[in-house]
Amino acid sequence: MFAVAAVTLLASGCAQMSPATEKGKVVFQVSEANPKTWGLALNNVKNVQESLGSANVDVEIVVYGPGIGMLKSDSLVGNRVGDAIKDGVKIVACENTMTSLHLTVADMLPTIGYVPGGVIELMKKQKEGYAYIRP
Repeated sequence: MFAVAAVTLLASGCAQMSPATEKGKVVFQVSEANPKTWGLALNNVKNVQESLGSANVDVEIVVYGPGIGMLKSDSLVGNRVGDAIKDGVKIVACENTMTSLHLTVADMLPTIGYVPGGVIELMKKQKEGYAYIRP
């Protein structure tokens, strides 16, 4: 009887954790100023959203270090960043990096978000079960 109850509990637990019922969560790190790296990251994001469906996955891009320049208002990838945000991607800039580079919110793309520390945000997201990708 105990074995049957244990199997039943395991089976019901597995059903709740099924990939078909869980929303996907992925966080991308971009810490390079290279437009090709940014293009790769944004392509990866688009592929994830197309494969899983935008409503079925939470996507965040955390930007710090030299990568922060690609979030400035004159960015070479600014249009693609804006399109990703319109598609539900959360893109956040590290305020520590901004401070060290003497950047203000006025210097940045208008639709991005901000976090106190990029590395801390990555740690937080991984603790919350986000898959971590660094293109």
